[in-house]
Amino acid sequence: MNKNTVIGFVLIAVILILFSWYNAKEGREQALYKKQQDSLMAVAAAAKVPDSTAIVSADSLQVMPDSAAQPKNEQLYFDTMLNNAAKGVEMTEKLENNKISVLFTNFGAQPKRVLIKNYYTYDSLELNLIRENTSNFNMTLYAGQELSTSNFAFTKYASTDSSITYRLYFDTVAYIEYNYILPPDSYMVSLNVKLYGMDGRIQRNATSAEIKWNLDLPRLEKGYDNEKNYSTVVYKFPNQKSVERLGFRKTTANEKIGTKIQWFAFQQQFFSAILTSKENFLNGDLSYSFYGPDEPGRNLMRCEARMDVPIVRGSGDINIPLQFYFGPNHYKTLKSYDSDFEQIVPLGGWLIGWINRYVIILVFDILSKFISNYGIIILLLTIMLKIVLSPLTHKSYMSSAKMRVLKPEIDKINAKYPKQEDAMKKQQEVMALYSKTGVSMFGGCLPTLLQFPILFAMFKFFPASFELRQQGFLWADDLSSFDSILQLPFNIPLYGDHVSLFALLMGVSMYFYSRMNIDQMNTGGPQMAGMKFMTLYFMPVFFLFLGNNFSSGLTYYYLLSNLITMIQTWVIRKYFVDEEKIYAKLKEKAAGPAKKSKFQERLDAAYKAQQQQQKNKK
Repeated sequence: MNKNTVIGFVLIAVILILFSWYNAKEGREQALYKKQQDSLMAVAAAAKVPDSTAIVSADSLQVMPDSAAQPKNEQLYFDTMLNNAAKGVEMTEKLENNKISVLFTNFGAQPKRVLIKNYYTYDSLELNLIRENTSNFNMTLYAGQELSTSNFAFTKYASTDSSITYRLYFDTVAYIEYNYILPPDSYMVSLNVKLYGMDGRIQRNATSAEIKWNLDLPRLEKGYDNEKNYSTVVYKFPNQKSVERLGFRKTTANEKIGTKIQWFAFQQQFFSAILTSKENFLNGDLSYSFYGPDEPGRNLMRCEARMDVPIVRGSGDINIPLQFYFGPNHYKTLKSYDSDFEQIVPLGGWLIGWINRYVIILVFDILSKFISNYGIIILLLTIMLKIVLSPLTHKSYMSSAKMRVLKPEIDKINAKYPKQEDAMKKQQEVMALYSKTGVSMFGGCLPTLLQFPILFAMFKFFPASFELRQQGFLWADDLSSFDSILQLPFNIPLYGDHVSLFALLMGVSMYFYSRMNIDQMNTGGPQMAGMKFMTLYFMPVFFLFLGNNFSSGLTYYYLLSNLITMIQTWVIRKYFVDEEKIYAKLKEKAAGPAKKSKFQERLDAAYKAQQQQQKNKK
């Protein structure tokens, strides 16, 4: 075999080896391409077949080890996968613990229905805070085009007893992941939104994503007006203890917030849906509008939120940690989450709120540990408050008694100065009499005014007290709402279409309390006659109309307060006040050296100036 022959065979062998290597490479690439096509077909099949067995497994959409091996028609893959997701069939999954049950839909990977366990509506139905087809939770991203997650059917990627993970694939290496976690014994659902492999798809100048949540809160309580008056939208700024509200007792309200927000709440009277962001929302818009009382779907209010959440770019994935609270507006329960959620309970401003949080709620909780009947608890609470305030009540009555025993002396001064031009001099002598006897004009008013914060605290506490919800007492079936012994066939303006017995008894007790004290008032003159009419007749009727729609717990408290005050007044008058002795002490004090008060000194100065002006005119 010559040299040329050998060289020829070698060249042929080299060519055959190179050809075999090339064919093997092409085969591997075709196999890889076929595997990707099979993955796409699996996604399409899952969208068309309404069966859980059609869900794409995680293995079928593995991240490719070599990015250079990606197919050249990547945009076609992108469009195909999203189009298939947009045509997907709805599938649902459930997470639940001993407190709530959350039904999720793969469309938008969002809560579809939320059941609050252990509680019921006033009609004894299951309490669904979110009902089907009443909520839409959507995230909008700009990935070459505007994408709204609620328009796409996510793929269930994984699930356990306490978690579920959904994914929306853009291609084989990029997806949006929603991971929901519901811990045991909690009303809080964690949602971690993860953008994987999206850095090249999301526009470089995009620093935020938009979240929209629209929710129709249902009617859950007995009275429409009471439920409406205590439902609103609440939000909280970071690093602040207090919260902001869109307002109570409005038909519609909206607000544009240009600064960071830690969380916001769609608040029904006794239950709330709250969304919080660990990274804070950048800004947003909040609004609500109430449905009418005859709305056929039994919807209470339409709540809408649009929030921007930050997208922090880095070397890894983009994470957006969120949390939902679906549960009762129970003060201690809300406080346990250490996010100032308890501030949504409307307990009043600084002073009134302090009294409710650190006095009323504390006493209420202690009593409820030993007594299950909330009507008895309200009775004991009222007695305790009256005992604590009894020194002020006694002081107020004593001051009124001093004014009464001085009435004959004041009548003499009035007779001495009957003319209008002597009004200043008459006032001077009256003030001199008060100063000599040590009687204060405001002695009876100040103790009464000091009791007003307690009165207003009760006004705030009872309608907002979750403990009273659906708790019956006597003829009232729900102490958090009005009681009714008669349903009227018509509606009386400001009064309503029912008769509240607690409100009626409250008005009657006010009348008898006023009548009990009217004889102690100075009723001479037209002004006092007008005051007598206001106190004896107008105020009881006014509060009867006003209280007819109050919570029965509140009108029951006012009734008890009036009755106990009447007993206190009778006891003080019977055993602690002797008007003859009071008069003797006042006369004894008046005989001593008198010291003018600053008010009397100013009155004397004003009188001298008036006299001087009259002389100058002459």
